[in-house]
Amino acid sequence: MRILIANDDGYLAPGIAALVAACEGLGHIDVFAPERNASGTSNALSLHQPLSLHTASNGFRYVSGTPSDCVHLALTSGLIPKPDLVLSGINNGANMGDDTLYSGTVAAATEGHLFGVPAIAFSLTDKGWQHLDVAARVARQVVEHALAQPPAARPWLLNVNIPALADVDKAPWAITRLGRRHASFPAVAQANPRGDMFYWIGPAGEAKEDGEGTDFHAVRHGQVSITPLQVDMTDHQRLPAWQGWVGTR
Repeated sequence: MRILIANDDGYLAPGIAALVAACEGLGHIDVFAPERNASGTSNALSLHQPLSLHTASNGFRYVSGTPSDCVHLALTSGLIPKPDLVLSGINNGANMGDDTLYSGTVAAATEGHLFGVPAIAFSLTDKGWQHLDVAARVARQVVEHALAQPPAARPWLLNVNIPALADVDKAPWAITRLGRRHASFPAVAQANPRGDMFYWIGPAGEAKEDGEGTDFHAVRHGQVSITPLQVDMTDHQRLPAWQGWVGTR
């Protein structure tokens, strides 16, 4: 068993160290992670500049690029054998609902999935790393269960959100769908000391669709949310309507 671990908070983040420690004994572990925080980079690849690769004193490899760059490089450079499993995280904050479209954590796992490798993204729902040690135990439990009883035909892709609770390792697991958020809050304008304006992207909006069965609902009720994801963004349900629309041309 070979496991590739990445993240989007950077190779120095406590979350990736906790995930690596949690997976000890499951097989050979390779770590490819961004050199610095790359949250919100989604599935971006660096196509117009080369990537540098270095190895930290703890053996983690760090890359001057995005989370997707890290996994892509690991899988295509020949530096390591192809892994049996790709893990991403543990992220500093939730990745639920629309967040998954922007998340570098989910993107790293998705990159593995695109190469035919089963993948899991892990996120701790509250920022600040509270109860990270317990969340890491949950991650280990999920990985062990997925390896012992694969949930679906390969390659599968899971998005796991772990509530920041002291006893979350005893919490039930819920298979969920992605909820939805309201549009994000407005951009925040600021002036630098020379009077030039710059802008911060506003914070994420509040949960909009968060009823029973969603990831928001599960986490709010202290459950570990496990959402199976897919890459196909085709609007299959409305394909007939679009075919009819073309027919009226």
